[in-house]
Formats: sequence, C-alpha cells, structure tokens
Amino acid sequence: SLLLALLPAAAAVSGAAATVGLARLADTASVWGLLVFAPVGGLVYFGLGMGLTWVAVRVASIGIRPGVFPVRSVHGWALWTVTRLMDDARTRYFPIYAGLATPVWLRSLGATIGERAEVSTAVLVPKLTEVRSGAFLADDTMVGTYELGDGWIRTERTVVGKRSFVGNSGMVAPGRKLAKQSLVAVLSASPKKSKAGSNWWGSPPERMRRVEVEAAGEATYAPSRALMRKRGLVETLRLLAPMAQAVLVAVFAAAAVTLLERFGFWTYLLGGLVWMAVGALAVGSAVVAKWVLIGRQKAGEHPLYSWYVWLNELQDQFVEVVAAPWFFNHAAGSGEMNLALRALGVRVGRGAWIESYWFPETDLCQVGRGASVGPGTVVQTHLFQDRVMSLDTVAIQDSATLAAHSVSLPGSVIGQGATVGPGSLVMRGDEVPAMTVWQGNPVEPQ
Repeated sequence: SLLLALLPAAAAVSGAAATVGLARLADTASVWGLLVFAPVGGLVYFGLGMGLTWVAVRVASIGIRPGVFPVRSVHGWALWTVTRLMDDARTRYFPIYAGLATPVWLRSLGATIGERAEVSTAVLVPKLTEVRSGAFLADDTMVGTYELGDGWIRTERTVVGKRSFVGNSGMVAPGRKLAKQSLVAVLSASPKKSKAGSNWWGSPPERMRRVEVEAAGEATYAPSRALMRKRGLVETLRLLAPMAQAVLVAVFAAAAVTLLERFGFWTYLLGGLVWMAVGALAVGSAVVAKWVLIGRQKAGEHPLYSWYVWLNELQDQFVEVVAAPWFFNHAAGSGEMNLALRALGVRVGRGAWIESYWFPETDLCQVGRGASVGPGTVVQTHLFQDRVMSLDTVAIQDSATLAAHSVSLPGSVIGQGATVGPGSLVMRGDEVPAMTVWQGNPVEPQ
C-alpha cells in the first residue's frame, strides 16, 4: 500500500522539479514565474506517472494466473495490487481513456484487445482479459478482476465477444464469456452463459429486447484514416487538462509562499481560502471549455466519429481532471455545488441537495426545487449503444430523490416527491409516478 501511494507522489515531485528547474534555467526570480513552466511539469507528472504504473502492473502481473487462492497469498496480493493500480489509473490518467490511445495502453499492460475495440474507463486485470474486435466497454465497466469469499480469492480469464457492448457500470464476472454481438445494459451483470446476439439487463440479469441504432458504417465501425487522424488530433488536446491542472497547482503554491512571506504562521489559517479561490478558477476553466467547445447541448444522436462526440469528451476532461479534484470532490451538498452546476448548464431548483457532479450533458438535466441527488449517482443523459451517442433529457422534479449510487437513463422522469432508492436503475424513458417509492435494478415499486 505504501509503495502504491509513492508512485503518484514520485511523479508529482518529478513534475515539480521539472517546473522549478526550467524556471531557474530561465533565471526567473519570482515564485509566480513558475506558472510559465507549470504546463511542462504537468506533462512530466502525467508521463512519468503512467510509466511507473505500467512497470508496477507488469511486475505484479507476473504472479497472476487463473484459479482459487487464499486472499493472503502472493496470488491474492498480486490481484489486489493490479486492480488497485488499474482503478487509480482511470482517474489519475483520465485523458488516455475513452480514446484511440486506450486499446494501445491496455495492450501494453498485457490485455488482448481486438481491432477497432472501444474501451472507456474500464477496470480489469489485463493479463486475464480479452476484448475482441469491435467490442465496446463504456464508462466504469468492470471486466473480470476477482471474486472474494470465506478468505479465498478467485479469478479466471474473461472474454467480451466481437461487437458486444457493456454499458456504463456494467459487469462481466471472472470466467464469463460474453458472446458476440451481445449487450449488457447500464449497471447490469452479464449472465453465466449467453448466446450470440442476446441482450441483458438488471442484476441478476434478465433477457431484454434490443432496439438497434443505425448510423453510417464509416462513422461507427469502419472509420476512414482521415476520420481517425481528426479524432486523434482532438484527443491529443486532452493533454491541455493536466497542463491546466499543473498551472493551478503552481498558482496555489505561489500564493501560499507569498502569504507565508507576508503573514508567517497565519498563512495556515488562510490556506483554505486560497484553495477555495483556486477551486473557483478550476470550475471557471470547465465552464469556459464547455461553452466554447460544445455550447448548448440538445437531444439528438451523434455517431462515435463526429466532432460533437470528440469535443464533448474534450470538455469533460476539464470537469474530471481540473474541476473535480479542486472543487467538486469537496463541495457535495453545498450551495456552491449548485452554483457551479448551473454555470455548466444544469437547471437546479432552489434548495436542491446535490452530492454528485456526474451530469454528462448538463443542459439536458433538471433538478427541481428541494430535490435530492445522492453521492455516486449518475444523471445519465446519453447512451452509446451501437456506437451512436443518443442524447435525451432527464428530469428529477421538485422534492424528488435519486438516492446514492443510482442511475437515471435518458428520457426518464422522477416525479414530484417520488423516491428512487439506493443502487437503483431507472430505465430509458421510465416515468416514476409522483409521491411513490421505487427501488431495484431495474426499479420496481416498494
């Protein structure tokens, strides 16, 4: 655990050293001169952190193989270590996920990733994972990893078949093979056995009917080289987010040093105010990125290879990489949280209590007066089935509750005063009646 914690710390120290070293070479006397070179330090942190993570995953993977082992064993520790590293990487090095670089990154770690596969922020054990050509793993999916019970840990090789789709927070358990052209819905589990073209929702999973979304082949499964180059160019710009993050770190450090020189001990009492000021700058960068790159979001459909999808992912980098660590992770349930979400485009009513910032397409989200949105919830305004981004509104009406770790899909409405309990899934187009209580995956009346 201590060694894992040292990896990002070592990368951060190296980034800071690079920034200070360049400032000295440029003979910059002022501490505020660090701002000029901070973006380079951000890139050093990002690159070195990825490198250290790569080495750690490859070394820990040596001791991994399928089977059942004691939790406290070399195999158990290796599985735990790799999973922790992969979980941390998708947050810390977010810009390389959900893009063309993601399959390359995962292959280098030992995973078998097929041609034209798309992988977002998935957690997996690379050595034991196969994602076949054309498959799609959406945000926060979990493929394989391990199962625990009675002091034992079990892992197996896990396969996601050709052109299969695993939705946001979907799970494919260790040892399972998801047949080709299958679908696992949002917050749902894969079955023990599946036939080609089968579709599943819920936990435990049940068969569902699938409505296919059609789009031009070039814009979904068969992009031209020109489209791939354009996408690669936009995704390279994601590095602006860690660079901006580094600038804010330099601003905080410079302000802290300046205050220390002027006020001495009292600086410690002012540190929180400085953090809040930098947090406001972080939110400001996310707001500017959203309105400049995307503007006002509307319901509709966009294929994977389109400017809208690429730019939408680019602006999201500033929310996840810049605004979240400086502001959103610390502001849950506050009035400032509501102000920041309004600035991004969410319609937030007076007195709403919000503990999540996961409102992907903000202009399509409504949180009514006195409504409650719990921690870990996702107001999910898009789906990516068949590589087409389908957008629709989500409304949480006055005094309604979307409880912790629940997801409400596009087109859904939680009626006035209604409650959706923890860990629930409100399906696409569902309307939860006013003044009722629902829970489950998918939701059922209580």
